[in-house]
Amino acid sequence: MVAATNDIGLSVVIPAYNEEERLGPTLVRIVEYLAEQDYPSEIIVVDDGSSDGTADLARGMLAEMPIAHRVLVNERNRGKGHSVRRGMIEGTGRLRLFSDADLSTPIEHTADLMAAIERGADIAIGSRVAPGASIDVHQPLLRETAGRMFSVVQRAILGSGIKDTQCGFKMFTRQAAETVFPYQQLERWAFDAELIFIALRLGLGVVEVPVRWVNAPDTKVNALADGMQMVADLIAIRRMHGHLRPPQDGA
Repeated sequence: MVAATNDIGLSVVIPAYNEEERLGPTLVRIVEYLAEQDYPSEIIVVDDGSSDGTADLARGMLAEMPIAHRVLVNERNRGKGHSVRRGMIEGTGRLRLFSDADLSTPIEHTADLMAAIERGADIAIGSRVAPGASIDVHQPLLRETAGRMFSVVQRAILGSGIKDTQCGFKMFTRQAAETVFPYQQLERWAFDAELIFIALRLGLGVVEVPVRWVNAPDTKVNALADGMQMVADLIAIRRMHGHLRPPQDGA
């Protein structure tokens, strides 16, 4: 294991559940990309109680790679939201990015999210619908339609103004991560919308950044069942966090 330094510029958090087949190429591509950058980085893989060899694969591959890393393993399957929260809280980087294990959003978009933060954002999120975005491989029609409907419903319930909360490619400053994630309660699919709602309630700046996106065929989301639960979760998000307010100056 390569130990982290005290001056990590970027933590890359990868939540993974039964990703033994897809995680290897993702790790190779991310490490190749980070090796080309002029800031020190770390990779944190969070295995969400997988029943396959995800954790062993990650340990074995990362041990041979010249990058600081950790492999965290949840005792049981808790959900993507739990895994992201754990990794982002345990990350040490000045910037912290979480990315899906299938790398549907190319890691090269890291630079675009960083640029948005350099321009003043606290949180930069990949967006498949922002001007300039492109979808190279679409989801099945049912999932894509359900995603559009969810976007409309979440904006109506949460009033975020964010059009794509669900792209699994989001970057936080250290301060934003340490401010937002302790409030997060949802552990499954609607956690992205929850994070954005919390951030906006606390007065943090959230911007959508156009990305190129390629649908991965082996998704673990059930468009109908998970979609219905996510709408119920939106109502819960407003109830849980509607009281939050930006901190007062000097508080």
